[in-house]
Amino acid sequence: MLYDRNISPGKNQACASCHMPYAAFSGPIPSVNLTMVAFPGTVHLRAGKRTPQRHPYAPFFPVFQYNQVQGLFFGGNFWDSRATGYKLRIPDAEQAQGPPVDTQEMGFPDTACIAFRLSQAVYRPLFEEVWGEGSFDIKFPRETGRICATPGGAAVFGGNTTPVPLSAGDRTRANIVYDRWAQSIDSFEQSVHVSPFSSKFDAFLAGKYTLTPDEMAGFKLFNGKGNCNSCHLDGRGTTLKSDQADTSAAAMMNPLFTCFGSANEGVPLNPGNAFYYQTKPDSYGFIANPYGFGYRDLGLGSFLRSAFGSGPNPNLNWKQYAPTVDGQMQVSSVRDVALAPPQCPTTEAPGPYFQKAFFHNGYFKSLKQVVHFYNTRDKYAYPVTSGHCPKGTTEKVDCWPMPEVRNNIDMTTGNLGLTDEEENQIVAFLQTLSDGFTRPYLNSDTYTGACMKGGSATTQGNEHLIPTPLLPACASAICGVAPIPSPSIP
Repeated sequence: MLYDRNISPGKNQACASCHMPYAAFSGPIPSVNLTMVAFPGTVHLRAGKRTPQRHPYAPFFPVFQYNQVQGLFFGGNFWDSRATGYKLRIPDAEQAQGPPVDTQEMGFPDTACIAFRLSQAVYRPLFEEVWGEGSFDIKFPRETGRICATPGGAAVFGGNTTPVPLSAGDRTRANIVYDRWAQSIDSFEQSVHVSPFSSKFDAFLAGKYTLTPDEMAGFKLFNGKGNCNSCHLDGRGTTLKSDQADTSAAAMMNPLFTCFGSANEGVPLNPGNAFYYQTKPDSYGFIANPYGFGYRDLGLGSFLRSAFGSGPNPNLNWKQYAPTVDGQMQVSSVRDVALAPPQCPTTEAPGPYFQKAFFHNGYFKSLKQVVHFYNTRDKYAYPVTSGHCPKGTTEKVDCWPMPEVRNNIDMTTGNLGLTDEEENQIVAFLQTLSDGFTRPYLNSDTYTGACMKGGSATTQGNEHLIPTPLLPACASAICGVAPIPSPSIP
């Protein structure tokens, strides 16, 4: 199912179109990662809002919840946690239900189209073997094929998100198939084919691999001066000061390197993101982003408000907390963050390397940049937008543009005092978290493109920086939805 392009109106877009195993089931096209960041959908002039998140270990995130004692949200899937698990009790399964009917992605106009296309799939017998022979006892009207060949959001639908005219009973049965589709995808993503715990670090924990001096130094920095494991938990304690010693014992044998929470790290707005430019009707009369650069990605805050660019919040009790989480994005597992095809074995210049995009908006083009940002964000902060760093400075080296969202910024990082060598050692440790060391990672050798070469990881991708235009005020459909962000977001 993950690779089936028939699960889209134009039969040209599968889940795997944006999530391939050789990139740890994240963005598979280096040129997109380097430039427009958000991947094209079934209508190729439409693109999403964010980078494709990695599939490995996403199934282990719990159902989205608010911890009243800590005053924090945990769990869910997607960058903004909108796949809560509220209905299916499996956030990863509910995540799988998003792209097939996302107007920017696979783009069906109706969830019933998934059931319709699955009923015609060559693997239908396997689906019925698992979920029952009567799964597709649905009377699809004659016009279903035509409807499902038209992308969602098309003007012809007049805003109707259930244009396939099914009886109440058949709609229920189609919904059940839609749920089974999602549970099947989740089962695959949770399997050893996707989330195998087969990295160098797993071998190290089992006593079957010795970390190199740089890897071990990076591990200690990850748990200490770098303060990485305060959010990307590895089951051990954190030693922030030089006179502290880690006396903790591992809490689990296979740590997931996430706290399941969300954070706003103060990432700059990325003007290369294709979403900002989709301001005019396409050939179907659909406008993806009528606000242009008036769009601000408030992440979890937008979801809790059910605002533009997110999904419906199923629990109105959560809405009141939106101002406390504006700008926050999910703390993803850092497992497989550095996984790349065998012939392009790193994400870092000079390579040969495979170009990835990091964080929700793809602003960072190397892990070195990510670590350097955590280390120096506040030291080299400038009141400018991307592409406008002062003369004599270099963006991402000694100039960090201002955050896209200034509210609720995580202040546990930003001026860590790491040396250049220590930053590199943390990157070396992150590379030990790539699966495929103790046994081959399934289909990680299927990349047929070219590797990139040359340059420096420090300035990787800077040749593609474009100047941010003068930003209009944040659109009222985003920043004007109650409860209003506090302080207000320009």
